[in-house]
Formats: sequence, structure tokens, C-alpha cells
Amino acid sequence: MSDESSRSARPYGQRRNDGAPTWWAALDRADLPDNEGVPAAHRRWYEDPEPAAPVVEIAGRPQAAPARRGWLIGLLVAVAIGLFGWRPGSDWSPAIAGAAFLLGTLAFAGLGLLMAGTLRAEGTLAAANGLFLVFLLLGGIVLPIDHLPAFLADLARVLPASALSDAYRLGLGSATGDALPSLLVLAAWGALTSLLATRFFRWE
Repeated sequence: MSDESSRSARPYGQRRNDGAPTWWAALDRADLPDNEGVPAAHRRWYEDPEPAAPVVEIAGRPQAAPARRGWLIGLLVAVAIGLFGWRPGSDWSPAIAGAAFLLGTLAFAGLGLLMAGTLRAEGTLAAANGLFLVFLLLGGIVLPIDHLPAFLADLARVLPASALSDAYRLGLGSATGDALPSLLVLAAWGALTSLLATRFFRWE
């Protein structure tokens, strides 16, 4: 039996986890869907004889990301409530929090696909780490945007990290105000990065 046929014949969740602990396969299982139950656009590229077209690959990833990452959000919320006594504000809005989650997923998934499809592996790693630090510092997470110099504050307000953190604060009742500007920023980043990734994505 060839390597390709033996790999496709393996039980669900074991294509990349031979020799790994069972719990690792369980954690990674959402990233390895069965061919029978998932549309072709959502399958991993290495399961097909030919890589999917960029527009098909890019269209499938952001749509599947919320399902794969939703349990992580649930785990974080459970830890915050159980260990730290966190509670959402009295005027929290599930609609705003949900919109922030979906639009934030779209924006950052598009950005990640754009980097992964246009840079070499080393460049993607360096860019991702650099952007993480930039977003951490200018995203209103470590330091409030109002405490930044004026030119940095203006830049921070149009970055997806600050828009996402503001939208979550408003959605969870930790702040008051209009969430629409933040959601529009996230939507704009999601549309722009997805379009650019579709245009410039290439396989190595």
C-alpha cells in the first residue's frame, strides 16, 4: 500500500498524530476533518492530489476558524469566571461580543493567510512575532490608547487589535460607547486582507 493510500485509510484524527499522545490527537482533531463530511473547499491542501486554488483555500479557512476556536473562548471564559470571579457588565451585549468575535476572526485570519501565502516560512514567523508585539503595544491591551503619543494613538485606532479590544470591552459591558466604529474597522481589515490574500496567495 502506498504512503498516500495508507494515510487516507487511517482513522479520523491520526493523519498527523502517529506516535503522539491521544490527548494531542483530540486537540488537533478539529483541524483534520473527515473527507466524507466536509466540503472540498475546507479540506486540508495536503489531502488533495492538487492544491486548491487560492480563492477556494482562502474562502474556506476564515469560515472554519470560528468553529475551531470557539471552544478556546469558552475555556477562557470558564477560567475567568471560576478562578478570578469575572462577570460581564450589567449592560453587556451578546450581539456586539459575537460580532467582534466573527469580524476579528475574519480580520486576523485574512492577515495570517496574506502573510503565509506571500512570505517564506521564516518571513512569516518573523512578521507574525513582530505584529504580535506591535498589536500588543498599540492595541489598547498593555497601555490605554489615550496614554500614547498623539500620532501613535491615531495609528492605533485604525489597527485591528485596538478595534477588537474596544469591541470586546463594549460587548462585555466593561466600557460604554458606540461599538459600530470598531466593528467597521474590523470588517474593513477583514475584507482588505482577504482580498489581498486571494490576489497574491501562492504555494511554495
